[in-house]
Amino acid sequence: MSGLFWVRLVYNLILPILLVIGVGPWVIKMLKRGGFGTGLLERIGIYDESVDFEPSGVVYIHAVSVGEVLIALKLIASWQNMYSEDSIVLAPTTATGHAVAVEQAPSNVRVIYSPVDLPWVVGGMLKRFEPKQLVLIESEVWPNLLAMAHERRIPITVGNARLSPRSERRYQKVRGLVAPIFGLFDKVGVPDAADSERWQSIGVSRKAIEVTGSIKFDQAGAVAPRCRPEFQEMLDAFGRGRKVVMALSTHAGEEAMVAEAMLEEEGLCVIVPRHAERRDEVRGDLERLGYEVILRSQFRVPRNPESACFVIDSTGELRDWTAHADVAIIGKSFLGIGGQNPTEAVAAGVPVITGPDMSNFEPLVSMLREVGGIECLGSGAEIGEAVRRALSGACSQGVAAAQQVLELHQGATRRTVEALRVT
Repeated sequence: MSGLFWVRLVYNLILPILLVIGVGPWVIKMLKRGGFGTGLLERIGIYDESVDFEPSGVVYIHAVSVGEVLIALKLIASWQNMYSEDSIVLAPTTATGHAVAVEQAPSNVRVIYSPVDLPWVVGGMLKRFEPKQLVLIESEVWPNLLAMAHERRIPITVGNARLSPRSERRYQKVRGLVAPIFGLFDKVGVPDAADSERWQSIGVSRKAIEVTGSIKFDQAGAVAPRCRPEFQEMLDAFGRGRKVVMALSTHAGEEAMVAEAMLEEEGLCVIVPRHAERRDEVRGDLERLGYEVILRSQFRVPRNPESACFVIDSTGELRDWTAHADVAIIGKSFLGIGGQNPTEAVAAGVPVITGPDMSNFEPLVSMLREVGGIECLGSGAEIGEAVRRALSGACSQGVAAAQQVLELHQGATRRTVEALRVT
């Protein structure tokens, strides 16, 4: 018997136990994120739509959460432009990812929740939509989905398949378990040559891999960050003409770190947490620093604009909020691991400041640093000085150089479609 058989056997014995243990925390999370009432029964194969009205022979695109969904939406736009005859199903896993997909996906794209990776649930989905190929966004591993697709001779493809050195080391420790699964990949589009080598080291065939560039960093066809009048009206309530220092996709503790650094600065402190449902936690941290906290979801004019902080507790608006920034500070890079995507800020043409760990966005960050297009700090203690430097105009040449670096990934989305599409 094959290695894949034994992997699936063990997996299918353990998975139901993990699902039972995890159902309580999952329910709590869904309550916080507003996931109930959004079609969550689709996760166990119960659909509102009659099967007679479903598309079949689809390109099935699996995307876990908001970040992967946004990549998938870029891919879908290019795919439909090049191959309009293809029907597409987009399947996010999380409630927040699903909400973004429902809001932003084209009307002719069927959005569903991805099925729980149990054989009978996955089998029902495959029978309902009869995919002609699977497209996984980045590096998700779902043994039953992949094995059952392979058994049905459905090609398995992966787009924007970045693999960090840390993930490679983790997979190497269990290579005997993951190699049979990764060996099922028929086509893999990777951002750069280093990713190609890493995927091969854990079981992906060299023949399956093509370097396409990063969809995340590809600005071709993307709508540029744009200033929205309603956003500007809110910002003007804090004082017309104030410089906006915006912390993007922050994680726990980083909001207070940035806000504390801004206590002595004249600019308006705007916080965009990575997870909007953390709004109460974020508000509490900022109020303890003495700020009057204004939430975007409950907007009102601040009583004292000079001592107020604006928290953007919304989902799917980050790109356009970035267009209103004078300085962008990237979250998950000070107290988290790996950083968040800096490309929206670079594309918006604003100085970009990060913490010491942006490893999830290499080699882009190193390229940006080489041209002075991004400033990576050693700790949060340096934020105030870096903000003053950026607001003084000292970074203008670096901003232009950073946008030139992004141009190297132009066309990555189109190349990914061409590499992955099965005829």
